[in-house]
Amino acid sequence: MQLQVTNSPFTSEQAELINKLLPTLTEAQINWLSGFLTFYRAGNAGSAAAQVATAVALEAPAAVEAPTAPQLPREATILFGSQTGNSQRLAGRLADKLKGQGFEVTLSAMNQYKTNKLKEVPYLFIVASTHGEGDPPDNALTFHEFMHSKRAPKLEGTKFSVLALGDTSYEFFCKTGQDFDVKLAELGAQRIVDRVDCDVDFEDAAAGWLAAVEGAVSAASASAAPAASGAATAAAPAAAGESEYTRANPFMAEVLDSLNLNGRGSDRETRHLELSLEGSGLTYAPGDAVGVYPQNDPALVDEIIAELKWNAEEAVVTGKSGETSPLRSALLHHYEITVLTKPLLEKAVAFTGNSRLAELVNNKEELKAYMNGRDLLDLLRDFAPWTLKAADIANLLRKLPPRLYSIASSVEAHPEEVHLTIRKVEYEAHGRDRKGVCSVYTSERLQPGDKLPIFIQQNPNFKPPVNPDTPVIMVGPGTGVAPFRAFLEEREESGAQGQTWLFYGDRHFVTDFLYQTDWQRMLKDGVLTKLDVAFSRDSKEKVYVQNRMLESGAQLYQWLENGAHVYVCGDEKHMAHDVHKALLSIIEQHGGKSADEAAAYVSALQEQGRYQRDVY
Repeated sequence: MQLQVTNSPFTSEQAELINKLLPTLTEAQINWLSGFLTFYRAGNAGSAAAQVATAVALEAPAAVEAPTAPQLPREATILFGSQTGNSQRLAGRLADKLKGQGFEVTLSAMNQYKTNKLKEVPYLFIVASTHGEGDPPDNALTFHEFMHSKRAPKLEGTKFSVLALGDTSYEFFCKTGQDFDVKLAELGAQRIVDRVDCDVDFEDAAAGWLAAVEGAVSAASASAAPAASGAATAAAPAAAGESEYTRANPFMAEVLDSLNLNGRGSDRETRHLELSLEGSGLTYAPGDAVGVYPQNDPALVDEIIAELKWNAEEAVVTGKSGETSPLRSALLHHYEITVLTKPLLEKAVAFTGNSRLAELVNNKEELKAYMNGRDLLDLLRDFAPWTLKAADIANLLRKLPPRLYSIASSVEAHPEEVHLTIRKVEYEAHGRDRKGVCSVYTSERLQPGDKLPIFIQQNPNFKPPVNPDTPVIMVGPGTGVAPFRAFLEEREESGAQGQTWLFYGDRHFVTDFLYQTDWQRMLKDGVLTKLDVAFSRDSKEKVYVQNRMLESGAQLYQWLENGAHVYVCGDEKHMAHDVHKALLSIIEQHGGKSADEAAAYVSALQEQGRYQRDVY
């Protein structure tokens, strides 16, 4: 196929060069070039140029054989810090690529890695997400602390690179990865590929980093043992028994049922959504999540189009390969319009004649306050006039990210189905009513028989004990109780005998006791050993799950001493911190320990996988 100048952005000279090059490329070279271009667009022009130089050097014949430089051992260590599993999956993909080059690879969660081996590592690759307000994920806490302590070793003989995952709507975007990147350089390690910071739509940027790392280690160890190939490998086809449906290729799941779990008179609405997986090949385990691709509010989309007097049918780009769709459809399905981020506002400055936006972007505190609770429509109204064209949205707006929901069912109890628990989000801010994108979509516009694009997000960091006799303590107020319904249904189906203790909380007993009949049945049948509830608005003094934990502190500590695993799911900003403090207090008081000893006890629980959190 020849590139035509008339329908491309290239000059005739550029088109001629491209048309000469493309027919000569192998499949491996095309894959490598694809990864290189993605990495270049992520802001790594310098490193990308270096990768081309090394690739050319590898292929060019040498007139005189140069002395062979000392080669690093073909060994690589890949450490991941992951809360929901994304970093772990990407680390696994890098491990596969390096093994394909003949490397001996150590792949480990940070909290499982023996740090006394660190100074002997020739290649070190870090894949780390940032959790909450700039915090390391749970399985990276101890390693992060070690690397920033006086015990961290000098690493002059180590080559490294970091892939950081985060969300630009948070102030401390990718901070954990940035911390590791800076510290490794301070310790003397040599950066072979620049750090890449990934937003919620991370696949393209991550693929570019993976390709760049693969090329860099291939170049650095070219004269070592023969490797399979230095080029980036294409995604392998699904293995036998593995579903073809993924984050990039979601399954259209039919809605079987949608029930409001809250009683009449409640000021909340929580949907129990049942989806069919029939024909998908998808499966899951307790602790996993479902990713849902939602739709934006049509009324908000129409207001944005009207504000700028755009043509709703104008074709705009929606895909990385140049795919297009009508503007209204693009804003409904492809682009995020309800969240403001610093990168968005920085780019928007070029499209407004209002100088106040540039002033706002340069004032950190005012910018943070402005972005809180506002959306794209607010921005358009507050900083007119605009020169923004519909075609500009592809470069201005980030992709609409999927929403992740903890699975509330066991596939053993509900074959070819998956159940979700979604609380409707509605509130008023800055003089306008606001609606949660996915929660309002599923509660108001999604009916049984409709189809929803989904994928399964495995979460290896939130899993029930392998031994069915192990006691389990579960803390899940509100929709945080969802995964524990899956835990208990699974134990019920398998006949597990271990004791189980659930702490549940919400506002009112009568209207807000989610899955009440399920818990009552499980108590009666012995699947659930103990249930403690806290309904904060039913008494003069508010009572929460952490209060119930403290009230039963002696027994809870005894469960811990008997080997119990603790699981916490729900709100990260308040509940998870309060539960953590309660756990420390219980260990201090009933274990007769100092504050430092209690903290060490909890850290040991985390390292042993006995204290796991799925918080958001």
